[in-house]
Amino acid sequence: MNINIKYTNLDSTPAIEEYIVDKFGSLKKFIPRLNKKMIPQMQVEVSRSSKQRKGDVYRIECNLKLPGRLLRAEADSWDARLGIDACRDTMDREIRRYKSRTRPQDSSGQQKLRKLRGK
Repeated sequence: MNINIKYTNLDSTPAIEEYIVDKFGSLKKFIPRLNKKMIPQMQVEVSRSSKQRKGDVYRIECNLKLPGRLLRAEADSWDARLGIDACRDTMDREIRRYKSRTRPQDSSGQQKLRKLRGK
């Protein structure tokens, strides 16, 4: 899975980048059959409100492009890491819902039958 990170009104730090890659990179185990067909693209945007000083200052948005669907998660938090965790949990639920609605059309058994038939 490719993870593209964008920062708005915020400087990038290696610690935050590593945290994002670690948290969202673990989601690829939920979509193993899609890794064979295509490389899923995830865009993560971490932004900081320039006018607001108290309360939910950080906003994290992530989009995951899958075949036939765009999964999206958003979170607002006073700490960037807590927002990333909340966004990851939401994306986890979205992926599980996506998997339950789609059924694998080309399972390994069906692929073997097609090879035997010559298709």
